Amino acid sequence: MNKIALITGASSGIGKELAHIFAANQIDLILVACSEEKLIILADKLKLQYNIEAHYKLADLSDIKQAEQLYRGLKAENINIDYLVNNAGFGNYGFFPETDWKKEHQMINLNITALTYFSKVFSKDMISKGQGRILNIASMAAFQPGPLMSVYYATKAYVLFLSEALNNELKGTGVTCTTLCPGPTDTGFVDAANLNNSKLFSNKNIPGAYEVALYGYKAMMKGKAVAVPGFMNRLMVISSSMAPRSIALKIVRKMQEEKKK
Repeated sequence: MNKIALITGASSGIGKELAHIFAANQIDLILVACSEEKLIILADKLKLQYNIEAHYKLADLSDIKQAEQLYRGLKAENINIDYLVNNAGFGNYGFFPETDWKKEHQMINLNITALTYFSKVFSKDMISKGQGRILNIASMAAFQPGPLMSVYYATKAYVLFLSEALNNELKGTGVTCTTLCPGPTDTGFVDAANLNNSKLFSNKNIPGAYEVALYGYKAMMKGKAVAVPGFMNRLMVISSSMAPRSIALKIVRKMQEEKKK
């Protein structure tokens, strides 16, 4: 019997590429997202291409009740998750006093609340089996405050800190929690966060979603605590930890500002 991976935000970007990677390694899938049409197409393609089981669950995880219902439903079906990927999340761009509160509330619920809930309930199940892997998707944004994307950066700092602490608590249980912290990546995130004019994404050589997903998958399988893909990104993490916070804030602000037209 194949092991099973649950991937949130599986219909596009890094989540979709992770689904292909798990399937290529003969791991069955539970795909979770809001877009039923995309999930159906992806599940059918994975089953045909890799000869694995791929099922989808339609859920808006910014509503914690739907996250709880999804978990209870899996338990009722006696579906045991061996690999959990908390990938669902989004960002928002703009001055904090002017950005939309409703959208930011949804972001906090999705990026933080749903991820925390799934990490808790599935890690408990994994501990009872003595094995399991969790991959939580954070960001390079997790390492410093982010003017013009203040709430998003704060949510990713939460993901990093929670996941590192959880990984420490899991030592000796057979379960690990890895935090993937990618830099700018070629996904649908840019459009969703209104970042098309940001200097941060002006580089034409940013990595693709598959490259980042594969790096995260390998790190998770090795049980690494934190995974930062890309030499320059790792160098930036080291630099930001050494630089005064005031300097780091100025650098991030400059990078996030819109390109001059």
